[in-house]
Parts: sequence; structure tokens; C-alpha cells
Amino acid sequence: MITVDIIVDSGVVLTMDGNLRRIPNGAVAIAGERIVAVGEANEIVKSYWAKKTVSAQGGIIMPGLVNAHCHIAMSCFRGVADDIDLLDWLHNHMFPLEAKFVSPRMIRAGSLLGALEMISSGITTFCDMYFFEDETARCASEIGIRCVLGEVLFDFPSPNTKTPAEGLDYTRMLLKKWQGHPLVRICVEPHALYTCSRDLLLAAKELAAEFSVPLAMHLLENAGEKALLKEKLPLRATEFLADCGLLDERFLAFHCVEMDERDIELFAMHGAKVVHNPESNMKLASGMAPIASMLKSGVCVALGTDGAASNNNLDIFGEMSAAARIGKIREKRADVLTALEVVKMATIDGARALCWDDEIGSLEVGKRADIITIPTNKPHLTPLYNEYSHLVYAVGAGDVDTVIINGQIVMEARRVLTVDAEEIMANVVEIAAEIKGF
Repeated sequence: MITVDIIVDSGVVLTMDGNLRRIPNGAVAIAGERIVAVGEANEIVKSYWAKKTVSAQGGIIMPGLVNAHCHIAMSCFRGVADDIDLLDWLHNHMFPLEAKFVSPRMIRAGSLLGALEMISSGITTFCDMYFFEDETARCASEIGIRCVLGEVLFDFPSPNTKTPAEGLDYTRMLLKKWQGHPLVRICVEPHALYTCSRDLLLAAKELAAEFSVPLAMHLLENAGEKALLKEKLPLRATEFLADCGLLDERFLAFHCVEMDERDIELFAMHGAKVVHNPESNMKLASGMAPIASMLKSGVCVALGTDGAASNNNLDIFGEMSAAARIGKIREKRADVLTALEVVKMATIDGARALCWDDEIGSLEVGKRADIITIPTNKPHLTPLYNEYSHLVYAVGAGDVDTVIINGQIVMEARRVLTVDAEEIMANVVEIAAEIKGF
């Protein structure tokens, strides 16, 4: 009998692998950081002895969720400027607040709070774009959550860097410092086409290519941005990106609400990927992205929450539910954006969007052990006919019981084990008092 560190059992295993295996009475064995066995529970226990057993209590065992777009430290700005459309919200509220209050102290407090919230809701990997990202990387490493991070790049000064060159230098520092870390990866993240020059985009592309990392940015988030870009650029936005050589399998675009069939065709042709942020898009009245058309064309689509200042939470279960429902409304068809498709967006396709699907996003032998359990013996989850349906239409963030990231139990019985939650919340409340006085 082989000794392993953890066996997760007593549940239905949704592997999200290439065959979408569903194992009714399944188990997963973990040794160190990796999965060493996935199969029927009675077979696993015959071959493996675990130092610790985690029971799913008859519920669901599945890969951890991927939040493929957020601004984690904006948790400090949750609810500070609501019911305002995107460009007004950004230019007249967020940019002034960030200029005044963003600092390493705020970034640390907001990053820890956001990571605490995400772990509590079953998110094991997130992709972040914000300021002082070295601080966020340290927080993620400390709390034990997986991430892909990038310092936001602008043509103008930010709270952290004064020039585009400084932003690129800071990104290079991040790439070197965190290279090879088991939890932290770095990407290159110019903010958007309306805030970045062609020269900055080309420099960002060169840096991403040098380190073979993703390049990610906001794109066509609403009609106002589309009109702005039509005046600013010599080509349509996606053609301009292609002309700059940015569109490839490592390019990741956030939002894409205003993409049309030609834009989707270009993305599919180049293997570029999209992150859908339905709740933020609704709250900022940005519109409904054509996700069904993207999926039909073969574009990889992931899910993201955006920042807690424009959502106002970091909950992928909510995004799954919104994505499925909005997709059906947009197409006026109940059979598009099925529960299974949406769960894929939140797991394996999220990992694929972040170029990390070789190690995360599904429960397979050799992959990193990022696993969550969801007990289903609750009134709102009874009866259960289809696990995918429940995950999209019935399960909530508070239903997640145990979270394992990289083979480490970071939450058990709803308690995050790696940080002091009360201290984290108290620090953010202190910062919020300063923001209220602004």
C-alpha cells in the first residue's frame, strides 16, 4: 500500500478532463503538490493509505475554480462608486481614488481580503491586473492561492510608475523575481487600447514573447469604448491588434462585449482567448457579450469577476449563473451556454486561458492538486439530479466546504487556515474610514 498525504473521498468526482469523466463514488489521492490517483473510492483505498482523509460528505469533488480577471486589491473600494456607467466610473471616480489612496499598504490589505474571499468561495486560481503587483504576489504566496499577475501599463503615470518604460521595467522585475514559483506566475498587462499607445503595445508584446508569458488587456468593454477606438485607431480594434502582432494563443482579452462576427473570426483564427465578466458588465451597463458565438467559433472563453468595485464580489458561482442566464437572454434560446459549458469556463477553460491547463483546471494524475468539495445535503441543493446544473443554478459561494491548493488544505469546514480573517477585515475597515473622508 502506498502512503499519500491526502485522500479526498465520499463524493461524486467531476474530473473536467478531456473525457469529462464523472465518478459517482470517487476519490482523489494527493502526494505532495500533485494528484497521484483519481478513480473509484473502493479502488483508491485498496492501493493508498492517507495521512489525512477529507470527506466530501456525499457531495461534489471537483477542480478549484479559476477567476480569470480581477483587480483583487480593489476590494478596498467595494461599493464606493455604484450605479455609474463605465467611463464615468473609471475616469471620474476610480482614477482619482486610486491616485489618492493606492499604496503598498492598501494593496496588501485589499489583496489579502480578496484572496480570503476567493478561497472562501472555491476559487483556487486568479488572474490580476493592478498596481504594486509584487505586493499582491507576496500576499498570494503567503495565503496559498495560485495566481497570474501583471502590473497595469499605461501611457500616463500610475500610482506605482511614472512612465511606460518604468512600468515595463517593473514587469520585467516581476518576471525575474517570481520565475519558477509554484503558485505565482507573471503576465504582461497593458490596460487597454484607449490608454496605451502602439509603441507601448509593441514593447509589451516583446517582453511577453521574451519570457513566453501571456499578454492580457481590456478590450471592447462597451459601446463608448468602441466608438472611441473607431476615432483613435486606423483599423477596427481587433484588426489593429492583429496588425501589431498581438493576436496569438497567449493573448487574453477581458470583457469583449462589443465584439462582432469579424472580431470573433479573428480571435478564432489566431487562437486568442476571452474572459467573460457578466456581473460587472451588467452593473456598469456595458452590455451582453456574444459568448455563444465565441464558443461556436472555437474561441476559448473563461470567466472573471472583475474588481470588487465594479461587481461587487469575487464569486465565480455568481458569474456562472449570470453567464448562463444572460447568454440565453441574448440569444433568446434556452439551449445555449449549457451548465456543462459554463462549468468548463470556470475550470479547465479558465486554466487554458491562463496557459496553465497542463497543470491545473482538471483532476488528472500528475496535475497540481487544486481541489474543492461541496457538500450537497442542504435544502437548496436537494434533490440533486445533475451536478453541473446544480453548480450553475443552485450552488452558492458559501456552499464550498474544503479547498486544497497545490496539495495544501487552505480551507477546511469553511475556515481559512492560512491567515487571520478578523485581522484582514479590520485592516481594510481602517483603510475604508480614510477613503470615506475623501
